[in-house]
Amino acid sequence: MNYPDANGRARPPGAPKGSASRPYHLRETDEFASGASEWPDDLSRREFLRLAGATLALAGLSSCTKQPLERIVPYVKQPEIVIPGKPLRFATATQYSGFGQGLLVTAYEGRPTKIEGNPTHPASLGATTVWAQADVLDLYDPDRAQTVTTGGAIKTVGDFWDALNLAIEPLKANGGAAFRILSEPISSPTLLAQLDRILQIFPAARWCIWDPLNRDTIGGAEVMCDFSKAKIVVAFDSDFLYAHPYSLRYARDFASRRRVIEPDGAAMNRLYAAEPTPTITGSNADHRIAVAARDILPLAQRIAAELGVGVAAPRNVANADWIAAVVYDISASRGGSVVIAGETQPPELHKLVAQMNAMLGNTGNTVSPAPALSLPGNRITLRDLVEEMHRGAVELLVVLGGNPRYDAPADFNFADAFNKVKLRVHHSIYFNETSRHAHWHVPATHFLESWSDTRAFDGSISIVQPLIEPMYVGVSAHEILEAIIDRSPRSAYEILRSHWSSPQPAPEFDAKWRRALSDGVVTELQPPSLAGVGESIAPGPSSSPLAKGERTEVRGSELEILFRPDVSVRDGRYANNGWLQELPRRFSSLTWDNAALISSELAKDARLNNGDVVDLTFRDRKLRAPVWIQPGQAKNSVTLPLGYGREIVGRVGRNVGFNAYALRTSDALWFADNLTIQKTGDRHWLVSTQHHHDVTGRGILHDGTFAEFLADPHYAQKPGELPHLDYTLYDPSEYPYRGYKWGMVIDLNVCIGCHACTIACQAENNIPVVGKQQVGVNREMHWIRVSTFYSGTEENPRITHQPVPCMHCENAPCELVCPVAATAHDNEGLNLQIYNRCVGTRYCSNNCPYKVRRFNFLEYNGRVSPSEKLVKNPDVTVRSRGVMEKCTYCIQRINAARISAELEHRKIRDGEIVPACAQVCPVEAISFGDMNDPRSRLMRLKGSPLNYWMLGELNTQPRTSYLAKLRNLNPELI
Repeated sequence: MNYPDANGRARPPGAPKGSASRPYHLRETDEFASGASEWPDDLSRREFLRLAGATLALAGLSSCTKQPLERIVPYVKQPEIVIPGKPLRFATATQYSGFGQGLLVTAYEGRPTKIEGNPTHPASLGATTVWAQADVLDLYDPDRAQTVTTGGAIKTVGDFWDALNLAIEPLKANGGAAFRILSEPISSPTLLAQLDRILQIFPAARWCIWDPLNRDTIGGAEVMCDFSKAKIVVAFDSDFLYAHPYSLRYARDFASRRRVIEPDGAAMNRLYAAEPTPTITGSNADHRIAVAARDILPLAQRIAAELGVGVAAPRNVANADWIAAVVYDISASRGGSVVIAGETQPPELHKLVAQMNAMLGNTGNTVSPAPALSLPGNRITLRDLVEEMHRGAVELLVVLGGNPRYDAPADFNFADAFNKVKLRVHHSIYFNETSRHAHWHVPATHFLESWSDTRAFDGSISIVQPLIEPMYVGVSAHEILEAIIDRSPRSAYEILRSHWSSPQPAPEFDAKWRRALSDGVVTELQPPSLAGVGESIAPGPSSSPLAKGERTEVRGSELEILFRPDVSVRDGRYANNGWLQELPRRFSSLTWDNAALISSELAKDARLNNGDVVDLTFRDRKLRAPVWIQPGQAKNSVTLPLGYGREIVGRVGRNVGFNAYALRTSDALWFADNLTIQKTGDRHWLVSTQHHHDVTGRGILHDGTFAEFLADPHYAQKPGELPHLDYTLYDPSEYPYRGYKWGMVIDLNVCIGCHACTIACQAENNIPVVGKQQVGVNREMHWIRVSTFYSGTEENPRITHQPVPCMHCENAPCELVCPVAATAHDNEGLNLQIYNRCVGTRYCSNNCPYKVRRFNFLEYNGRVSPSEKLVKNPDVTVRSRGVMEKCTYCIQRINAARISAELEHRKIRDGEIVPACAQVCPVEAISFGDMNDPRSRLMRLKGSPLNYWMLGELNTQPRTSYLAKLRNLNPELI
């Protein structure tokens, strides 16, 4: 029997006693006294009544207590643009892999609460990534670095400026020969100009760029693809829909060729993908094959040889039918296809892909060179920098961002080299592994706290403007570089404005500057020139995965190790973000952990099950990790997600998962051979939010082929298959809906499964983080989940994603069973939850066939820090313990639009209301509107023959419906 703990809670089998990832279940911080959080098994009815009576008596006594007087002070002079309770939106930008993405940030009285995409920015088009959504939580993270420190002692910023000036002065004599700057990838024109100025003042100094998720293998072959023109797409280990710097734009363009509503004139592109481990892009392919990373180059060489590119065709390459289909399709679509390779593949493949695109006529049509990024000179590789530090040749090292002591290649021994530098300065938002061993740590400002600029993948430039004063003592990178240049640092705003004003005529600058800030994209200002080399970062020996000749013959029985960024915490920079830690990982649905992903075939051979702990040995380095069996994984490939196993991090990310960087070497940044696995016999408790992946014939997921749709447009859900609408105990005339009648359509044909809707809903609706233990007992709180379903063989399945919010049923099963009418139907068709009535019977959840209701078993918001409270949306109630909650179609946005329309004496316009999930979606898969408006986009979609109800046979008549998933299959591969 599973006995309860001392605090009265039953623990799931195998659950550990407590960890930093389950902040609600540490005994010393528990919200309830022992035995009070959940009733013990032996509680009698008499004892319950006695305790309930005592509780009411105490409540009555406390209500008579006089509260202390508190003095409040209004605005002395209220700012013109600030109206209490009314949000303001400002354009700014963030960075992903060093490139800019445009944002619109919502703020209440100077407090940013929600991040959206900037619809006028070409790199975002109104969408955002999951990381941009989570950035606002990092802003208010109480575990951020808050003070300047040296040797563990708290100092002032002035103390640091003095120490920096003393260190720089002696370096002038030899031109800064012992001065080095280490940074992450930079695209900020102003920051690059400052670096260029420093390297002119110190000509012997050097600048090193290090990114553990670097794109060095691409070299000078960086291109931009126009997927809106591509009929055929071939992806070689490329996750261009999710993990590319231009992924938001790519996903939007790709979806434009997948959207099908009516059979007349319908057309779809076709995607072929070859990859060793499932990705968002691969899961959306019409034809995906699981291929070891080492075998992708020979596969591409075979295709190139068939096209006549002029390369030798390797022998004994598998998947001959897939190769033949690819060759035929791209040959028949000259000038209308795209061949793309991922950054995890070697430079040889990228050069070969460029040759194929040129031969197919794609270059200049669907593929074009990316604008060159002008960078200062005097750059060195990380390998060279580490060698200099080992020799003691570096006296001053300024590290701007990043965490190289944690994520540098294991064979570099960066830690020992770092300790040999005479003066080490680290500038970062968080105090991390690198900060611990630096002489000075200077807190960095969040991008929502400081001025800067950034350049997008396509060359567009945006001004990064702050929305809030710095919450803690912190400076920007601009101020640190300015201190090196002029010894007297100016503010980031002064630095940025002076940089942009220098080439502009003075009378015109202010108007153009304000327009650039308002639009979020610089269109009229002339970018200042940079005296640098107009080229991308060249790959160096520290980052080439083929530096030691990995392209050797490998026996099929040898295992391959893959290093991939985690789909949530990426390289580890988001390890302390609770939203991302609890966001289910794509495909595995794991939360609060990483695991070594293995194929079902390997699991059978090694007799492994999910959660078994293994010893991984790679080049005399060992690592212990749990395994997870992943359908669609290449047979002998083992994927290790990066970004976990952090030691110096905040409370959320500490000691969560294993550190895959411990096995990652400079010549195996992405993959290599000769991995061995040894089963230990130990077990690790892994938590997943989805336990079933096959729903064939259950009426949940409807999918098919494009050819089937053209032959029978109503194949998804025929009208005769549904019960008659009158077959119900509900009164059909109870709600006449004379005004609005809200509804939603989710297009599965374009949904890519990125989970952006899930985290956008969490940010918008104040959904709490519950921790690993609560997720382990199925108490996660997300209002919209993204289910992943498999069909076909386990070795190479077809993968489909399905977002599932509340269905807002017309005949809602939840409404009839609530004893206190907390679940109610309104006159606009919304299924509402009245929090103040809910007594927690959970009958509604038990009666919901879609399982989209969430119950607050504990006071999840009770121990939120004061700074974390600032992220809460003031338009949405913060729920307490004992309350049921669910998707509301973002009713606060409906009411805001209603108020605006009433003030203007008009109806709400079509498209005026955009729920958070729809607003964030990069492919516009979610549409919301008025079902009483026959001309609305929503009703056009609901009129499609692809439209269907989930579990339609239950006759709940949900307002949320789906467009069935289609695959454009090649007849030769069926």
